[in-house]
Amino acid sequence: MPTAFDDGAAGIVPFNTPSFLGRELEYARAALDQRHISGDGPFTKRAEQMLEHILDIPRVLLTTSCTHALELAALMLDLRPGDEVIMPPYTFVSTANAVVLRGAKPVFVDIREDTLNLDERLVRDAVTSRTKAIFAVHYAGVACEMDALMELAKMHDIAIVEDNAHGLFGTYKGRRLGTFGRFAALSFHETKNITCGEGGALLIRDRSDIERAEIMREKGTNRSKFYRGEVDKYTWVDVGSSYILSDLLAGILTAQLECADEIQDRRSRLWHRYRDGLACWADLHDVRLPYVPPDCEHPFHMFYLIMPTEADRDAFITYLRSHGIQAVFHYLPLHLSPMGRTLESVAAACPVATDLAGRLVRLPFFTTLDEKRQQRVIEVVQSFTPRGVPA
Repeated sequence: MPTAFDDGAAGIVPFNTPSFLGRELEYARAALDQRHISGDGPFTKRAEQMLEHILDIPRVLLTTSCTHALELAALMLDLRPGDEVIMPPYTFVSTANAVVLRGAKPVFVDIREDTLNLDERLVRDAVTSRTKAIFAVHYAGVACEMDALMELAKMHDIAIVEDNAHGLFGTYKGRRLGTFGRFAALSFHETKNITCGEGGALLIRDRSDIERAEIMREKGTNRSKFYRGEVDKYTWVDVGSSYILSDLLAGILTAQLECADEIQDRRSRLWHRYRDGLACWADLHDVRLPYVPPDCEHPFHMFYLIMPTEADRDAFITYLRSHGIQAVFHYLPLHLSPMGRTLESVAAACPVATDLAGRLVRLPFFTTLDEKRQQRVIEVVQSFTPRGVPA
């Protein structure tokens, strides 16, 4: 089996490999040369400013991961035991962990059949007097129905946090994802469009939240104000933890952001080539391709298929592997996990998430996947016949 960094050695088509198109090594070296590889250095500031410009948002704080950005958002919301947070079960465990770590309870609400996002039509009935927030996960970078969620949040005076791990550069009705909620979280893990290996960001829409977020990200100290010369010494002033990204990784992130247009252009071509190449096969075999609503622009983060049955999905993954192609399933729904079952969630019946999670498979998708290897994937996929449909 290839390593995580194998870009197709020995004929293998990996599911993912990190892709570097620009000055990543140069900037990593520059961070070492300038003797500032801890957080909040020159590259950190530069990358944050680039993201603030791209998203037109008052403040971006780089973090060590999207997980930590979500935890920081939960801290900022002052979540505590007794509070409830509505979220989809079809998400990465970090979405729920951020809530559980504060002693609050995730309330799992089922997902939509089409986008696999939180079903806004079901959220209304899940809101109680204890609901403190809604965590909206933009699956595959396709937006949740933000108008409905924002209206509901305003009606009940609850916060929206966007888990936008997949959705940098995505939009909903012309507006960038990550700019709707009080907070949003980004991921720069090596599987994402823009990567520095491990990293994330907290997006802050309300300027009144900036100072406290800086304090919490700096272990609960006012160290950021000290470095700006606003105080003559720094000290412990609030709860917090160590969430700041190394400037070494911020250098790699800066180089990636400089190449964002090229990265997105390549990924757009990959996504459309899959869609166009597999449309007839999918229609013939009752296989679903990704759905993107007309008022959404997605960032070409992944390409998935939903097979007719779970048995078809498992056989399909095995078939691709036998041809040297790595494909994977995605999340196991959190409401069915051992931990999720202990939470006694208010709305734990999520049949759509349960069904779709068992049938979804992700195809190889990374920025430097070349046309020749992608065509090979398409041809192998086209040669598979699901058993749920007659040959």
